[in-house]
Amino acid sequence: MKTLKFTLLVCLCIFTGMQVQAHALWIETPTNGKLGTAHDVKIFYGEFALNERDAPEKWYSDVKDFTLWLVTPDGKKTQLTTIAGPSHYSSSFTPETEGVYTLMVSHEAAELGGTTKYHFVSSAYVSIGKSSKVNADLNENGLKLYVDNHEIFAKNKSVKLLAYLNGKPLANKPVTVASPEGWSKEVMTDENGALSFQPLWSGRYVAEVQNFEKISGNHNGKDFDAAWVGSTFSFEVK
Repeated sequence: MKTLKFTLLVCLCIFTGMQVQAHALWIETPTNGKLGTAHDVKIFYGEFALNERDAPEKWYSDVKDFTLWLVTPDGKKTQLTTIAGPSHYSSSFTPETEGVYTLMVSHEAAELGGTTKYHFVSSAYVSIGKSSKVNADLNENGLKLYVDNHEIFAKNKSVKLLAYLNGKPLANKPVTVASPEGWSKEVMTDENGALSFQPLWSGRYVAEVQNFEKISGNHNGKDFDAAWVGSTFSFEVK
């Protein structure tokens, strides 16, 4: 009986870890905004490709306690207030200057998934006025996906993304790109951390890159032997 209980416990830990790793945190916000007009932001947790958006009370561990940051084009960083809804958290900001604004989240879950530490990261950009040039240095996330120029992309035309880890290109790493039609594809980065693909449908897309390391340590009083980071970036296609 003890052997059976132990086996079931191990299976439960593995299943829990798989469930956590399958889910992602992502930001949805319109690509462009207007000076002096409130700009809406939504934060989701679930599986975008399957159109699964978990209610906040069902989010893993304390992920719902994330912090949403806004960085203005001149580098001023401000924490935004978030409000829980049926399927996501909502926020907003009012841009006062033209340029590209950076939205970012970086949250380590308080609980381990088995013996793995989980870290959820997301970023998005908003263009105000004619400027679309992204200053990636304003995004403080250790693992990040971004575009050089933030715009509404066109279907059937190539979209280029960049993946960086701790300031260096993330080379030869798979990035999953999911469409609003439920289609998803894995694209490998090159030696410069770049990848490109052609979107087939209009709507919002979410790209995710993951990094998994076999490292050990102690997190909130519990030992872990692996660390997983998942970072998302969402964008629009017309």
